[in-house]
Amino acid sequence: MRRLLTLSALLLIACIPHGQSYSAERKSVLIKDVPHVHQKPDFCGEACVASWLQKLGSQADQDVVFDASGLDPTLARGCYTKELAVAIRELGFDAGPIWNRFKASDQPAPINQLWQTTLDDLRRGTPSIVCMRTTDDASATEHFRLLLGYDSKTDEVIYHEPADANGAYHRMPRAKLLSLWPLKYNQQDWLAIRFALASTQTPTQAASKTPTDADYAQHVMKLKAQLPANQFTLVIEKPFVVIGDELPAAVRSRAETTIAWAIKRLKNQYFTKDPDRILNIWLFRNKASYESNAIRLFGSKPSTPYGYYSSSNNALVMNISSGSGTLVHEIVHPFIEANFPNCPAWLNEGLGSLYEQSSSRNDKIIGLTNWRLAGLQRAIKSDNVPTFAKLCSTTTSQFYNQDPGTHYAQARYLCYHLQEKGLLEKFYHRFVANQKSDPTGYRTLEKILRKDAPPTFNMSQFHKTWQAFVMQLRFPS
Repeated sequence: MRRLLTLSALLLIACIPHGQSYSAERKSVLIKDVPHVHQKPDFCGEACVASWLQKLGSQADQDVVFDASGLDPTLARGCYTKELAVAIRELGFDAGPIWNRFKASDQPAPINQLWQTTLDDLRRGTPSIVCMRTTDDASATEHFRLLLGYDSKTDEVIYHEPADANGAYHRMPRAKLLSLWPLKYNQQDWLAIRFALASTQTPTQAASKTPTDADYAQHVMKLKAQLPANQFTLVIEKPFVVIGDELPAAVRSRAETTIAWAIKRLKNQYFTKDPDRILNIWLFRNKASYESNAIRLFGSKPSTPYGYYSSSNNALVMNISSGSGTLVHEIVHPFIEANFPNCPAWLNEGLGSLYEQSSSRNDKIIGLTNWRLAGLQRAIKSDNVPTFAKLCSTTTSQFYNQDPGTHYAQARYLCYHLQEKGLLEKFYHRFVANQKSDPTGYRTLEKILRKDAPPTFNMSQFHKTWQAFVMQLRFPS
């Protein structure tokens, strides 16, 4: 139960000028050894809570606090008082009365009483987070600080300043705190924000090793700072942030009906891990926007008119007016990178290009025949398609630089054949498991195909069977 001041005590405090006998009558107090957490942009409240969590022995960081608030990362900001209150309670603290309202005409008694309550909490070992203005200007930025002590000799409040990398145990005159603490939204009614961080048990939340909502919020803040105002719409579709310059409804529709649709099925069928970082999907509305923005953002003109994945830039860059096929193709690559980093180019591109033309069957993503078919059929007729042993053994350089058109098409329609035989997912997972002993995937492919084949099966025979299968395909089907 917090001790309340009597009316006579309040009147006495109100009449004593700051810095005189009041400070001499109070004992100093300090909560020692509180780690200082330097805030990320706009995460001052989150950093204050994280500092105290770590004092209590938790491994939680400011991102954990943000995530506990439930704040939408696309708002591109840290917690305001309302969201911070949600986070603090979610983390197990009793914040006490947060919104303390009073009439300006009643000052200074109310703010002195609130300070006395804060001081009493400090003596019990409970710090407080206060929201205060950064300067005396009524329009100044509001900012959270963690109060940890009071020095009666100098009449100074001791606090952690989250905005300063060296902000542990800063000091300010008590009079300054009491001046900046009330938020004066109008001349008559003032508001003082305070969170007591009282807890009966140590919170157990730990920092996440994968991108969190807080990471997405910080990411979106940076993106919005570099984008022309009102020209782009941002949508979070984890593990991606989708940025498009079409109409907002069109960008959201693509995020839901193409990107989220593909991610769900690819993860269900192939991938257990998300990429370990946040990736941007840039959807540019036409060729001119695609080329000019690629130069502006990444310093070079695209080498393809459709789109590409740049691991070094953490970006999928699309001319979305050319269709969504390339988009689904490129989505495969960062998932392969995260789940099968030693995947040979033939399977990486074979699986990606399989879904350039895609649909669903029994809620699974499937590839359909597409424009690559005609070139492959011409290559088959001219006997210009390598054996699968040779395709699987191609290095990355050989795959991309030696007859890449045939390599892409052959890899795609090998995956298509496996899909139609119900073997593609089994092959992928078996290859991942066997990659150390079979880095090219050829032996795994042979075993998968041989399992239900006649005893006379061999890969030379399969090559002929596969060619006949391809020659019967049609696009459009």
